[in-house]
Amino acid sequence: MGNKEKTTKKKRIDEMLDQEHNERKMTDGEITKRLLKYLTPYLWQFALAFLLMIFAVFGDIILPVLLGGAIDMLDSPDASFVKIIYLVVAALAITLIYAFSQYHQTMVLQRTGQKILMQIREDVFWKIENFSTAQVNQNPIGRLVTRVTNDTNALNELYTNVFVNLIKNVLTILFIIGIMLVVNIKMALITLSLMPLVGLFSFIFHRYSRRAHRRVRHSISRLNAFLSENLSGMKITQVFNQEKKKHHEFKERNNEWRKNSLRSILLFGIFRPSIYVLFILTLILVLYFSSKQIMDSNYTVKISTLIIFYNYAGMLFNPIQQLAEQFNALQAGFASSERIFEILDYPTDIVDSPDAIELEEIKGDIEFQHVWFCYEPNEWILKDVSFKVNAKETVAFVGATGSGKTTILSLIVRNYDIQKGRILIDGIDIKQIKLSSLRSKIGQMLQDVFLFSGTIATNISLNEENSTFEEIKQACEYVNASKFIEKLPNQYDEEVRERGNNFSSGQRQLLSFARTILHKPSILILDEATANIDTETEVLIQDSLKKMMNIGTMLIVAHRLSTIQHADKIFVLRLGKIIESGNHQELIAKGGHYQELYQLQSQKLKIQAPKNNNNH
Repeated sequence: MGNKEKTTKKKRIDEMLDQEHNERKMTDGEITKRLLKYLTPYLWQFALAFLLMIFAVFGDIILPVLLGGAIDMLDSPDASFVKIIYLVVAALAITLIYAFSQYHQTMVLQRTGQKILMQIREDVFWKIENFSTAQVNQNPIGRLVTRVTNDTNALNELYTNVFVNLIKNVLTILFIIGIMLVVNIKMALITLSLMPLVGLFSFIFHRYSRRAHRRVRHSISRLNAFLSENLSGMKITQVFNQEKKKHHEFKERNNEWRKNSLRSILLFGIFRPSIYVLFILTLILVLYFSSKQIMDSNYTVKISTLIIFYNYAGMLFNPIQQLAEQFNALQAGFASSERIFEILDYPTDIVDSPDAIELEEIKGDIEFQHVWFCYEPNEWILKDVSFKVNAKETVAFVGATGSGKTTILSLIVRNYDIQKGRILIDGIDIKQIKLSSLRSKIGQMLQDVFLFSGTIATNISLNEENSTFEEIKQACEYVNASKFIEKLPNQYDEEVRERGNNFSSGQRQLLSFARTILHKPSILILDEATANIDTETEVLIQDSLKKMMNIGTMLIVAHRLSTIQHADKIFVLRLGKIIESGNHQELIAKGGHYQELYQLQSQKLKIQAPKNNNNH
């Protein structure tokens, strides 16, 4: 990553996190439509769950009618024990149907929901994998991790519970209202008299809970981004004694999450008791009017009707209260869904052109034609850069920090796209070559070597099944990595801990060399690959570099000019322009900027040499 890009990364991250706190850009309808698309391959499973749900709803709401019928039968002159037994058996059968339907509905939904969540996680991860380097740098790692894990998990309730139970509760409410109207219209109207207030409270809750859940998800994302950055940089925090400051920053973000969570809980805490108060008032109305008519000599309401409406009043408010909880989960899921869809809709900067070609093999000719490039608009890092590298040549780029050396290497593999000019490989514009094809022909060895958790062998092969153990071993021998690997207890099966922290920087670099050689590139890129290496390991690395120069075209960025003296060409950069070019002897003879750099390093080495001797 270039210095200019580093200076702007923090600003971009803060802007992106602040944008998340703004009002939702997608409507509930748009989010629902996109979520339902993931249901399409599983329509029959959800149809089966819907059918089972209808059986469950029917079994649940018919029981009060059977109970009322039993009471009427007891009060009837032609009541018999056999008829009561029939009612008991019917109630038992309906209960069994309810239990069977409920169990199988839950199992179908859970299995299907987990398949959908797996697909969403894969879609998000694949999208992130195809981000350009600039897009990855613009997004805090914690934010991306939150999308793949926390936000997709928040959808679990939507697919396995909320969507179906919303329909179930709505059907339950409609069925209950329908049965109440059939049994007694007047009592039904009394029972439903407070429903407008329930609807008003639900609308208000729905509106404010959406904002509350958005703030909660925003807080989680900010905290995860902070944790990811600071756990990675913990060594720097401790070296500069910044623990108290970082703890204070963590406390602020943690407190923000707590406050936003409490606001969300407060909304729900107000809503549910309000609905419960309306439920109690409804029961009072039902008991009052039905009792009054029952005590009247010409009563039109039976005791069985009172019992039916008493039960249905409770059954009516239970799904309403569940709807409140489901609206809560729905808003949490919608907030997470929008954040996931923002990632999926994020336009990828660097994509294959429609007519991009696949390269079977390349010779390794590289040419820059009047290339201009900037990370930020009009702040040019490269200014009209032109040069040509012939196949099999070893070329080095030198210059002060920020001169554009690393940027040139990044542009060749299309980590970024240029604003002006052309970059050609074997005479073909790299924008006309498929990214996978281009990058498969280029091996990169960077200063900061990344090793995955696993073993030495899996890190070198990157788990490619077509790489044999013999090929891995030969690659390690070729770059001298075998010298330290074979001294390890488990040799090639030695465990690699997180980021390879159980190996020295030199050993990690040798492993990266072996990884590159194994994949047989036609172009090799070394970006400060020999920096911060101990003297003993540097000897091995220099020997490896001499061998690798015979493989293909090699591009080197190095501050140590002693490592590039044998390069076929050396390009000297200053402020984004090539100011000198030639081999080592030619540039020394010119007496220009390269000679100044070489003399400065030589003097520095002479000064350090006596100190090193004294230490010994």
